[in-house]
Amino acid sequence: MSHKTVLEKANTAISEGDHETFLSYCTEDTLWNFVGDQALSGKEEVRRYMAEAYKSPPKFNVEHMIGEGDYVTAVGTISILNNDNQWVEYDYCDVWRFENGLMAELRGFVIEK
Repeated sequence: MSHKTVLEKANTAISEGDHETFLSYCTEDTLWNFVGDQALSGKEEVRRYMAEAYKSPPKFNVEHMIGEGDYVTAVGTISILNNDNQWVEYDYCDVWRFENGLMAELRGFVIEK
């Protein structure tokens, strides 16, 4: 399965609220760095983050997905339900590094619209 296909399947899972299927596409020691915000290390930290941040499944609009070697970059928008039950839209650029077919590292740039 191509890295782009893995990311598409993972994004579909998260859009359906299926965090565990999403995590099955990640390495155990996955690293997530939201530039200028926070860093997460390992599936357990990511699991806790998703449970808190994605109270309702996020809505993705991937405009571009570019793959080269062990990297896939996705550019688009994501809408997340905030604590006031309002949808907030963000522009994002995610750069994923893959290892043995799994998502090993994320460097994410997210800006509220």
